[in-house]
Order: sequence, then C-alpha cells, then structure tokens
Amino acid sequence: MNRLVNAWYKDARWVKLLRPLSAVFALVSSTRRKWQQNSERRYKSALPLIVIGNVTVGGTGKTPLVIYLAQQLQELGFKPGIVSRGYGAKPPEYPFAVKPKTSHEEAGEEALMIARQTQCPVIIDPDRVSAVKFLEALNDCDVIISDDGMQHYRLARDFEIAVIDGQRGFGNGFLLPAGPLREKPDRLHSVDLVVCNGDSRFELPVDTITMHLEATHLVHMKDSKFLSVNDEILQSLTAKKVHALAGIGNPERFFNSLCSCGFDIITHMFRDHHLYSEDDITFDDDLDVVMTEKDAMKCSEFCGEQHWYLKVAARLPDGFMSAITNKLNLHT
Repeated sequence: MNRLVNAWYKDARWVKLLRPLSAVFALVSSTRRKWQQNSERRYKSALPLIVIGNVTVGGTGKTPLVIYLAQQLQELGFKPGIVSRGYGAKPPEYPFAVKPKTSHEEAGEEALMIARQTQCPVIIDPDRVSAVKFLEALNDCDVIISDDGMQHYRLARDFEIAVIDGQRGFGNGFLLPAGPLREKPDRLHSVDLVVCNGDSRFELPVDTITMHLEATHLVHMKDSKFLSVNDEILQSLTAKKVHALAGIGNPERFFNSLCSCGFDIITHMFRDHHLYSEDDITFDDDLDVVMTEKDAMKCSEFCGEQHWYLKVAARLPDGFMSAITNKLNLHT
C-alpha cells in the first residue's frame, strides 16, 4: 500500500495504468451516492450534525480537528457526542461505546484518542446511521460530530467540513485506485467550510481556513510525565538525536514537527494504522524514541523508559467556530 500511496503523490507513470479502474470507481460511487441520497433512505437526526471528512484517502488531519471542535463546543456550553467508523477496531458488537479505558484493539486508535482527549461519548460503527441512532438513545448530547463520513450520504448533515492536506493536496488528481481521490475536488464547492491542514503548497479551487497542528508537549509513555516543547524538551532528554516513528497517513508532517523542535531524527515509517510489535519500537542503542500519539495508543503495553509521544493541538482562527455556531444557533 505504501508503494501505491507514494505513486499517487509522486505522479509515477505506472499508476496511470489503473485509470480504467478509476472510471469504474467513479460510476459505482455516483450510483451509490444517488441511491443513498434518496430522501426515503436518508436519516435525519433531531440533533444538529456536523460531518468532518475529506475527498482523499489517508490522513489529512481530521482527528485533531474533531478533537478541537469537540473541545471548543464544550467550552461554549454544548454537549457534543461523536460517531466514527472505528478503523481497525474489533469490538464485541456494533454499535460500540468507546470509553477512555477501552483497549485499542476494541476501539481502534483514533476513536480511543478522541475519547481520551474529549471525554465525550464516542460511538463506533461502520454504519454511521446506526451509530447516530445509538448515540441519540443515550440522551446526553445536544450536537453530533461525525469523524469522517462525507461519503456516507445516507446520513443527512447540517454542517459539512472538508479537510485538505496542505502539503500533499490532491496528489495526481485521479480517483481511486489510480489516485487518492474519493471524490473529485469540485465536491468542495458543496461543503460549508474547507480547512487546509498547514499552508497550502497548491492552488486550491475554493477558499479555505488554515489549521496548524502545533507541537505542545512530549509525553513519557511509562509515567505520563509531560515536558513542554518550548521550555524543557531538549534539556530533559539524554540526547537531541532520537528515533522517530510514524504509522500515519502523512508521516513527513510528524517528522517535520520534530525537526522544528530541534531534534536530529532517525526516521522509521510504517503504513497507516500499523499494528506495532515490541521489535518495531526497540533499537540497539540508548537513544530516545518519539512517536505520534496515535501510534502510542498501540504501544503502551510494551514501551520502555526511552519511549515518548509528541502531543499536538490544532490551532484555527476565530472565524472557524463563529461559522459553525451561527449555524447551530438555528437549533437552539
């Protein structure tokens, strides 16, 4: 899979051989969308529902944005609940309520990270409608956030946010499997907001709000000790040279964050949602090992004294929340 992803973003010639399959994907997706958008098949929640998604596969920054939005809504007095597919999860049944102490095997790392950071009700189910109905039955939230789900058209939505990776854009511009696109970029004209993760290196077809992921702390995986990136991080570690591990959609973003903190890194890239073993995070030296928080969800059982994860927080301009609350106020 990594070879295919690299081909999408490096515009490899051989991947163009898959374009006939992209035409099939486009036909199937269009048919599915029309079928799901039939008013008799769509489910409209009584609660305002915000979908955060993208038009490409792979990581664009949806999860940090979901966490940011949930926390901001909580500060404004809302009680958000969150639904997610739960990628990689193996729960005993669906729908499944993820708690902060749920195992990553049952919850999947992204849903578990959301539950721990927001303390919100988090329900996972590949069927978003089923997850929303389950969340509504809990009767302890007044707004719903769907982590991903832009292409889950059977679920009606009140507000739609698309996230773009400012570094990688739309890759080679082809639909799956010849390229990374789930839908064509003109789909962005139909959403309420487009958020660009980082400054864009490309000309985008719509206006965007820029989100920056700011490194805030290093967290020790054995004792949960926090070290501030700005004040203590370089002085507290045994050496500035570290092993850097990333099993996410765009590992280069994580590696760049570590470099901006002053680290000299030895990079180790894994596929997105990689299931780690102890051998993956153990090296024949005394250097510290730093990974993403998402990866740390899967390594806590066999981490050692040298293991840390980098905690990041989304930063967005004030206009982002204003646009959402103005729409939500229609429901209050």
